Amino acid sequence: MQKLFGTNGVRGIFGEDFNLEFIHDLVLSIATHFKQGKIVVGFDGRKSSHIIAKIVSSTLNFSGLDCVMTGLVPTPCLELATKKLGCDGGIMITASHNPPEYNGIKVVASDGVEISRDDEKNIEKIFFEKNWNTSSKLGSVHFEQNTVDMYINAIKSHLDVPRIKSRKFKVSLDLGNGTQAVSAIKLCKELGCEVYSINENIDGDFPGRGSEPTPDNLQSLSDLVLFTNSDLGIAFDGDGDRSIFCDNEGRILTGDTTAILLCDYLLTKNPDSKVITCLNSGTLIEELVSQTNSQVIRTKVGSVEVSRKMVDENALIGFEENGGFMFGMHNQVRDGGMTLALMLDLLSTSEMTFTGNIKNLPQSFTTKTKIKCTKDESRVIIEHLLSEFPDSDTTDGIKIIIDKKNWIMVRPSGTEPIVRIYAESDSEKNLDDLISKHIEKIKSILSR
Repeated sequence: MQKLFGTNGVRGIFGEDFNLEFIHDLVLSIATHFKQGKIVVGFDGRKSSHIIAKIVSSTLNFSGLDCVMTGLVPTPCLELATKKLGCDGGIMITASHNPPEYNGIKVVASDGVEISRDDEKNIEKIFFEKNWNTSSKLGSVHFEQNTVDMYINAIKSHLDVPRIKSRKFKVSLDLGNGTQAVSAIKLCKELGCEVYSINENIDGDFPGRGSEPTPDNLQSLSDLVLFTNSDLGIAFDGDGDRSIFCDNEGRILTGDTTAILLCDYLLTKNPDSKVITCLNSGTLIEELVSQTNSQVIRTKVGSVEVSRKMVDENALIGFEENGGFMFGMHNQVRDGGMTLALMLDLLSTSEMTFTGNIKNLPQSFTTKTKIKCTKDESRVIIEHLLSEFPDSDTTDGIKIIIDKKNWIMVRPSGTEPIVRIYAESDSEKNLDDLISKHIEKIKSILSR
């Protein structure tokens, strides 16, 4: 069967493959999947999002379902509202970190977590068979004005707020012209922080630094942290579910590094827990969990894979190497606002700086890059690599394991026409050699 859903929702270029007719038919299929009830609808700051929101709500209403409209919110806010308001599902209109011309739809189940892969397949089956439910009764639209406050209050309920306030932290935010602008500044101020921000104006063209925070485009955040003498900096992606941190010395940290720091903090307080992470995350987590009698479970790449496994296993933590961190006591989804709050809670427990906390961790050397290619080309790359390394893990793309501390993974993106390359090694030099060698190998395969 043909596929609509990628690694994380359905995405495309607005007006081309993601046009109004396609959106209408997709939402008819989603409505048929849900059958009845109330669906929460929210959107990000992309230029086309408010137009798509009208198509989504009217199509749901035509199918007999009611809509609860939240307006412009971060994805984790929409997901939490779906659960807290007791709704039957949710639709978030966003293309996350994709370029401005893209938009997309993420579908959320009644538990506030993205729907499972089986549910995605059911919606795809309905879509391609055009087997849509019809209703003689039209649904209605309700407007919910308090979702951001609900979201912030839910985050604060997991923190020692007086202790954080007593520290009077200085926090630098790179909001990336995305939707955490409606919540992150307010959250920090309610936690007694002095806030400095850049790229705080919501703009679907993402003029500040693009929609995806990467080490290459976060120099302004690093400069802001140093100029203001901030205790930490944080950058969000376009829909606010992922976060990349900057320490107090201006160094941009990998998602793996900050995830390990938070895991160490949370597992110490909650031993005998489960941690869910993807195949492309570093191996330090296995070393860490043994100290608290906890367990690591690995999944394919994708927040849906991690989130749904967290639900199944009642896991405390989930994380991805790209800055997606999930705290099960709050909601089993990536949440940039919750992650920021947890880091402030951690830093408030001692006089040690952010940099000092990082230096206490075992060293890890990881990296990632990407190469533009079509789906067919990515398939050829993986076939060639598998013929050379037949014992590799092919659960998700191909993971070539050299030894316990040295591996490289190549997988086609589920959201863009690229192949992503991840690697870990036991030293910076070996990591550079490993990634360079395989990039050359992949380019050689593509040139044949």
